[in-house]
Amino acid sequence: MSETEKHDPNQMTGAAMIVRALKDHGVEHLFGYPGGAVLPIYDEIFQQSDIEHILVRHEQGAGHAAEGYARSTGKPGVVLVTSGPGATNMVTPLTDALMDSIPLVCITGQVPTHLIGNDAFQECDTVGITRPCTKHNWLVRDVNDLAKVLHEAFYVATTGRPGPVVVDVPKDVQFATGTYHPPRKSDVHISYAPRVKGDAAQIRKAVALMASAKRPVIYSGGGVINSGPEASKLLRELVEATGFPITSTLMGLGAYPASGKNWLGMLGMHGTYEANMAMHDCDVMLCIGARFDDRITGRTDAFSPNSKKIHIDIDPSSINKNIRVDVPIIGDVAHVLTDLLAAFKAEPKKPKIDPWWFEIGRWRARNSLAYRKNDDVIMPQYAIQRLFDLTRGKDTYITTEVGQHQMWAAQFFGFEQPHHWMTSGGLGTMGYGLPAALGVQVAHRDSLVIDIAGDASVQMTIQEMSTAVQYELPIKIFILNNHYMGMVRQWQQLLHGNRLSHSYSEALPDFVKLADAYGCVGMRASKPGDLDAAIEEMIRVKKPVLFDCCVAALENCFPMIPSGKAHNEMLLPAEANDETTAAAFAGGKALV
Repeated sequence: MSETEKHDPNQMTGAAMIVRALKDHGVEHLFGYPGGAVLPIYDEIFQQSDIEHILVRHEQGAGHAAEGYARSTGKPGVVLVTSGPGATNMVTPLTDALMDSIPLVCITGQVPTHLIGNDAFQECDTVGITRPCTKHNWLVRDVNDLAKVLHEAFYVATTGRPGPVVVDVPKDVQFATGTYHPPRKSDVHISYAPRVKGDAAQIRKAVALMASAKRPVIYSGGGVINSGPEASKLLRELVEATGFPITSTLMGLGAYPASGKNWLGMLGMHGTYEANMAMHDCDVMLCIGARFDDRITGRTDAFSPNSKKIHIDIDPSSINKNIRVDVPIIGDVAHVLTDLLAAFKAEPKKPKIDPWWFEIGRWRARNSLAYRKNDDVIMPQYAIQRLFDLTRGKDTYITTEVGQHQMWAAQFFGFEQPHHWMTSGGLGTMGYGLPAALGVQVAHRDSLVIDIAGDASVQMTIQEMSTAVQYELPIKIFILNNHYMGMVRQWQQLLHGNRLSHSYSEALPDFVKLADAYGCVGMRASKPGDLDAAIEEMIRVKKPVLFDCCVAALENCFPMIPSGKAHNEMLLPAEANDETTAAAFAGGKALV
C-alpha cells in the first residue's frame, strides 16, 4: 500500500487508482515496458505483490503476449506501455486483437496535459492513432474521472464482441490525487448494451429451415470460443442432435473436436476438399460466430449459391456485411444455441440427410491433405503430424506465426478443446506466435506451450526469448525452417511466374547458437528418422527451446482455392503441378 492510501483508502493518486482498478478486475498478470510517461504507475507496481508484471523486450511483444493470455484463458489481457513510441508500437497488436475479437485493456502513458498538442518529447496523438484499431479509447484529463473510465474500459473490452481498448493517462493525472471508487453499474454507458438473447421468432425460422434441410452444414467460427466454454459444449450438443456436418474457420478450431465423426476439417482457402464442397453444395448453412471473411468465401458471387443462410452473431454490423443471409439472429452464441437447441429438439420434423453424408464420404475419399513422402528430407506436414502424435494426452497449447506453417498446423494438428489454439487470423501478423506463447505460458505454468513457427516470422519478435528465460517460461519454438518466406514464395511461384523477389532468406541465424546466446536450449533435426527422438527431448526439457526443424524448401501448401475461384474449383495436391496451377491462376486477381 502506498503512503497516499494509508490515510484514506478512497483518496489516492491516479497511478495508485490504476493498480487498484486492475486488482478490482481480477488482473493477476500485466505485460509491459516502462518509460518516462508511466513511471508513477511502475512505482505503484513496485510497492505491491498481487499483480505479476512481465517485462517484455518490445511493446509489440507485450500486446501479443496479452493476446495469447486472453485467448487461452477467456480473461482480458492487460498491457502497460509508455507514451509516443510505446503507444505506436502497440498499434499492430491492437489491430490484431480487433480483427480477431480478443479482449485487451491497454493503458498508455501520455505527456502532461498542459503539453498535449505541443509536440512534446515522446508525445503522439494516441487516441487519434488508435481510434481505428480499438473498440473504444479514452484520454483521461481529470484524475476524478479515471476510476470510472478504467471500469468502463474493462466492460467494453469483454462484453458484446470482445476487443481491445486504450486508456491514455497523462503523467500529471497519474501524480494527481483524487477519489477512487470500485466498479459499479453506473460506470458503463447506458447506450452500450450488447444484445445477448436471440429473437424467438428468428430462432423458430432457423429451426424450420434446419428441419427441412437435405444438405445442411454448420459453419462455426471464433465467436463460439469467445462466448465461453458453455458455447462449445452447446455446439457439440447441437451437432449430435442434428447429425449435421460441421466445419470451422481458422479462429474456431477446437470448438468442435477434430476427432468428432461429423468434423469436416477447416474450410476456406486452405481448407479441406470435403469442407469446401459441402459449403458450396449445401442447401442450409448455419453460420455460428463467424463473419464470412474473404479467406472463407472466396468469390462472393459464387459462395454457396443455392443455400438458405442462418447467421448467429453478437455484432449487428457483421450481419449482411459480406454475404446476404436469410435468417439473421443477433445475440451471444451460448444464449442463442441454448434456445436453438431446445427448439430443434421440440421440432417434430427431423431432417433426413443420409444421401448428403454419402456424398460427403465421396469427397473425403479424395484425401485432400495427402502429400508426398520422403525418407531423406523432413516434409513440413509430417513434422506437424509427429508433433501432434507425440503431444497427445498432454495439456498442449499451440500458437503460430503466419504463413505456410500456420496453415499446415491448422490442417494437421487436431484440436479437441477450445482455447488451445492461438493464431493471428484477420491481420495475419508475422511475429505473433512467440510472444503469444509467452502469454499462454504465463497463464498455464504447468502446460506444454508450443509455437509452430517459420524461419522468417520468428525473427520478427525473437528478442522475446530473453523474456522467456528471465521468467522461466519453458515455451517451445518449433521452427519449420525452409529458408524462405514460404507463403510469399508460393504465391510468387503460382502467380508471378516463379520470380522469387526477396522471399529467400540468405542470412539466417544459426538457431541453435542463438538459443545458446539467449541462455535457452537449441535443438536441430534434419532427417525424418531423427525427428521423433528430438521432439520427445524438446518436450522433456524444462527450459525455453528453439527447435530448428529443417524441412523441404519448396513444398507448397495445398489444397488451395485459387484467386477469384469458387469453393468447387479447388486445387488438390495431386492436381497441383505447374500446368494446372498456371491455368487456374490465369486471369485471377490475387487475394493477398
